[in-house]
Amino acid sequence: MDEFRGENKIVLRGQAAGQPLPSHQNHGVSYYLVPLRVPRLSGVDDMLNLITSNPDPALWTADQWMDVEGEVRSYNNRSGQGSKLVITVLVRSARPCAEQAGENRLTLAGALCRTPVKRRTPLGREICDLLLAVNRPYGRADYLPCIAWGSLAVHCGALEVGDTLRLEGRLQSRQYHKLIDGEQVARTAYEISVMNLLDPAEPS
Repeated sequence: MDEFRGENKIVLRGQAAGQPLPSHQNHGVSYYLVPLRVPRLSGVDDMLNLITSNPDPALWTADQWMDVEGEVRSYNNRSGQGSKLVITVLVRSARPCAEQAGENRLTLAGALCRTPVKRRTPLGREICDLLLAVNRPYGRADYLPCIAWGSLAVHCGALEVGDTLRLEGRLQSRQYHKLIDGEQVARTAYEISVMNLLDPAEPS
């Protein structure tokens, strides 16, 4: 089977929740971390971490509404602190906007790299957990956790490792607590909520 071509596009609208802080360097380019607060229709906010090479504080003014386009990225945290799989958004473009309404649209295409795990909520609703490998250029890939609900969960639960998947969804954050050395520590997990499955053969 030919290698499946990855697709990774996210469009966000939200409020900058802090000033850019140094993150890392890559090929001589400095990158910075900026939190973005993205409201949901439910009234809950997703707090997403953006990575940008433009730390201009005049652009990233606190509480400024921003339109952002980019890609969802993952890397393994080897520091021993926090989640092992870290999910961020690599900013390709960002600009201030006047409209104060959250937006969070993501298109991904990749291959399943772990057997789907289907389960039920205490109220009986179907859920399916997926791990999608989305190829980057130059032989690298991002490994992105996804969650599907209802009839989508039933469909995804029948898939197998290596199957290709193209989807629309949203990147969301979720707070949880982990017991460490007898103490409850607050943590944040990130996952893609699957809204719709797309035809892998459709053009981007």
